[in-house]
Amino acid sequence: MTKLVLLAVLAGVLALVAVDYVFNLRGNLTFVAFRDSKKALQVRLDSGEWKDVASVGMSELFGALHDQARTPGATWKTLEVRRPAQRLWQHVTQAVIGAEVHVVEFDPAQYEFVTSFREKFELTTARERLGAEEAVFAITANFRDPEGKPLGLVVSKGQQVSRPFTAWTGYFFVKDGRPWFGPKSLFEETPGVLTEASQGYPSVLKNHTVFSYVDLAPNKYFNGDRLTYRALAGVRQDGRVVMVLSGNGGLMNIGEAAELARKLNVQHATLLDGGKALQYSMRFTGLPHHFHAFNTWLDIEKEPLQPERSPVFIAVKRKERGEN
Repeated sequence: MTKLVLLAVLAGVLALVAVDYVFNLRGNLTFVAFRDSKKALQVRLDSGEWKDVASVGMSELFGALHDQARTPGATWKTLEVRRPAQRLWQHVTQAVIGAEVHVVEFDPAQYEFVTSFREKFELTTARERLGAEEAVFAITANFRDPEGKPLGLVVSKGQQVSRPFTAWTGYFFVKDGRPWFGPKSLFEETPGVLTEASQGYPSVLKNHTVFSYVDLAPNKYFNGDRLTYRALAGVRQDGRVVMVLSGNGGLMNIGEAAELARKLNVQHATLLDGGKALQYSMRFTGLPHHFHAFNTWLDIEKEPLQPERSPVFIAVKRKERGEN
């Protein structure tokens, strides 16, 4: 009887691990518990104090970052975050699972940024793009249409392979070898030869200023107030690329993601595709780290378990020696 109980417990544990691996069980339990919360996102400071993102200072925020990996020209750091719990289920979920936001930075002098996709824009994953490009980082870029094709501009190696979508206000682009993230106006104003590009939505920062609609009319054009998985990409004044990414339980609205970026000294920024579609993979040292908001593995026909795969990703690769 004891052996049967132990085997049953072991089978249950393995089943939970498998479900978590495929469907991001821990992150989505937090999503269910807090998706309707009206409480502000808080960051745990180096002192152990919790402080709202809106009131935390820049130096406090930088001090709250915890190193996960560091290589020449790139860093991966984590913020411990939470929302004040009001219900028992929220208290339990937060105590057991926790929540985090990742901040990944790249020096463009040492890394190149490219759009990455399969032939005919067949749906793919961040994990696949990481391997196919021999990259250190890959993340969802464009939104997709109902048929799975990219919805918006895609430029690869200087060739336009998907046309612009006028409603999207954000851009990733590379001109004269330098990567940029920001609004359409930045894309149009920046001189140079365009070699890579994709569109995002919405753009949120220019010249270190959050666009007014992010706070004043967050739901006019997009579900800006909704708590979900977010991916923000931006650049600092020195050209360094900064990404603010939801990790397990790290749900944000658009205003919170933008404010974190602003206080991390980001000058221009846009959001990339997020929600259930968000996935990113990175390999700096040792084993790779993969995040997917939902199922990317199993080909399940039934809603809402269908796989979340995307047509276009942004990949980051180490530059060859001597490459500008």
